[in-house]
Amino acid sequence: MSEKHTLVIVVGSVREGRFGPVVASWVAEQAREHGGFEVEVVDLAEFEIPLSLPASSPKYAGDAYPRPESMAPLTSRLAAADAFILVTPEYNHSYPASLKAAIDWHFTQWTAKPVAFVSYGGAAGGRHAVLHLENVLTELHAVTIRDGLAFPNYFTTWQDGQPLDPAAPGYAKTLLDQLAWWAAALRSARETVPYPA
Repeated sequence: MSEKHTLVIVVGSVREGRFGPVVASWVAEQAREHGGFEVEVVDLAEFEIPLSLPASSPKYAGDAYPRPESMAPLTSRLAAADAFILVTPEYNHSYPASLKAAIDWHFTQWTAKPVAFVSYGGAAGGRHAVLHLENVLTELHAVTIRDGLAFPNYFTTWQDGQPLDPAAPGYAKTLLDQLAWWAAALRSARETVPYPA
């Protein structure tokens, strides 16, 4: 690939004992091997993300949105991204409050950018969480990638930081190929014509 895109992999869970960093590390390794991305892992546990939001909407306030100063590094990383992978567990058939808060504090940072999903959980592998995230990200005018990765029963199907399923790297490549295509297409579009949000 002639041009690399900035990929931000978001670790969505901040729960004690979480498995998300293990999954995100493996996904980052796959993305670096893919060759189409400059990869950065953003762990939401490293940021203070309040649940209480300002009265105004980030959609209309833009850069003037009153975010906590401590959130500035997160906001700048999201803004600089050409593409995202959200790594999420499934909590009670949905995704973590930490991830929802990080999404809700932002708007333009997601707009007209591709978002892929890597989930993990019990029997469903986090798929219920992804279904909810697809709805939310569509509302923010992001483009969700169809082919995600789901890891059912991760507590028995991973060993030494790697999934035991030999097909997993192939599925990851499909996800990354689609993500790179959309990253290129949408960046070109954003640079050519402002998105009509």
